[in-house]
Parts: sequence; C-alpha cells; structure tokens
Amino acid sequence: MAERLSTVRNNSTARLGNRLRYRTRTRHRIAVEFGPASRVSPNLSERSKFRWAGAISETEWRTYRRAIQAVREAHVPFLLGGGFALATFTGRWRDTKDIDFYVNPNARLAAIAALKKAGFSDYYKTRPYDRRWIYRSVRSGVIVDIIWSMANRRARVDGMWFENARCAVIRGEELKVVPIEEFIWSKLYILQRDHCDWTDIFNVIYSSGREVNWRHLIERLKQDTPLLRAALTVYTWLCPGNASQLPADLWTMLGIPKPGGDSRKVIRKHVRFLDSRAWFAALQSTKAKLQV
Repeated sequence: MAERLSTVRNNSTARLGNRLRYRTRTRHRIAVEFGPASRVSPNLSERSKFRWAGAISETEWRTYRRAIQAVREAHVPFLLGGGFALATFTGRWRDTKDIDFYVNPNARLAAIAALKKAGFSDYYKTRPYDRRWIYRSVRSGVIVDIIWSMANRRARVDGMWFENARCAVIRGEELKVVPIEEFIWSKLYILQRDHCDWTDIFNVIYSSGREVNWRHLIERLKQDTPLLRAALTVYTWLCPGNASQLPADLWTMLGIPKPGGDSRKVIRKHVRFLDSRAWFAALQSTKAKLQV
C-alpha cells in the first residue's frame, strides 16, 4: 500500500511538473517585444517576441508618430486599436494601412482638429465613409482613423474602455491599447460578405484567452451574447484542446458543454477550410506576418 501511495504521489508530482513546464513554455511563447529601442509594460510582458521594426516601414512610422504626438499635444486621451492592438495581444503582426485611435465621443472634434493642424487631410474626398462613427484622415498615403463608436452604433467608447486599457511602449512612445474584451466585442460584429474580423478573434483567444474577463465581455454584449457563443463554437471546432483551457464558468455562462482534448491540439484542416492563407498564428513562423 505504501509503495502504491508513493507511486501515485510521484505520478501526480510528475504531472504537475509537466503542467507547470507547459505553462512556462506557453507564457514564453506568447511575450511581445515591440522592436528595437522598445520595451513592454509589465502587464504585456508575457507574449511571443516579435520585432515590429521589420514590419512597419520607417516612413509609415514617422507618419504614425506625427499623428500620435499631434493628438497627445491636444490633450486628447486615446487608445490604440486595430492591427496594433492585435499585435499587442498576440505578438504577431499583419500588414495594415492605418492606425486606429479610439477616443471618447466628446473628444472627437479636438482630435480631428489636432490632426488637421498636423497636416492630415480628410479622406472623405478620396473615398466617402460614414462620418457618424469615424473620422478618416490621411497623410503621405497613411490613414489615421479617429473612432468613437462602433460602425453599427451598437455602442460608443466610454470611460470603461480607458479604465481597463493596457499600456505598452512602442519605439519610445508610451501608449494605451483598447482592452482585450472591448476588442473582441467590437470585432464580433464585423462579419460582412467582403470582410470578416473573426480570424482576429480566434488569434486573440488562442494567445490570450485565459486573460479575458469573460463575464465583463458578456455583460457588454447583453442580448448580443449569441454572437460570442457562435464564435466560441467555431473556435472549439478549430482548437478543441486550447478551448478546453478556457475557464469552466465561461461555458456555464454561455450554456455550452465544456470541450475537452489535448491542450496543444489545433485541427489544421479546419484552419485551412476557413482560409488557405497563413492567417492563424499558431501554425505560422513567429517571424512571419499574418496574411489577411
């Protein structure tokens, strides 16, 4: 009996050690580094290393920095969204032609005026857009968006976006990034015939799903919670093992049976069924850009 108990204890210890080693490898795999002469705040330090210097041209970065400084000098608080937020959460970059600044609705006019003063012109003359939720400006071929609402006007930026924002330093610029919950929330509605952002959601869940405050996200969604239920159902079809590592109460809140499986399992053919391009970060080299 003593020998059997000793064996059980040893096996349990070994399993615990394997889990800890796996979590350590996972945390190391998912740290972010924003390029040379850059650092990451403590709450973003656990991401896979990715150097943005090779992804964003110096010409583009100069324009981005000009916009950042212009809005900052106008004393308008803003949050980074879009491709920059995705890279913050996943440590992976996909080419983007713009940078998104999320602002409070009552600050949008000041932000717009700041960009105009800095030499950015309204993009509307080149390509008309819906002015009720976004202001699109351009300089040297680089687009800078001021956003204060979702495109469908389901919600507007509010104080909670700023309270839960993460901090990062990108090439010497200390910036705040939209909360991961609000990032997913807004992306759930982008499901059009010619454009779908659910691939961003799947990448974020894979890399950072255990950091999401799912209860807060569900409270944000309210009657639109079926969208999250649908996205997680598809995600479970793609990554049953990784999905099984998400909090147990998430599945209870959504009324979905908790999935099970190998925590590292990704069904490659399912990933390819959705898009043959290299869109899913878990299957791509850490040095490669994501394709969209």
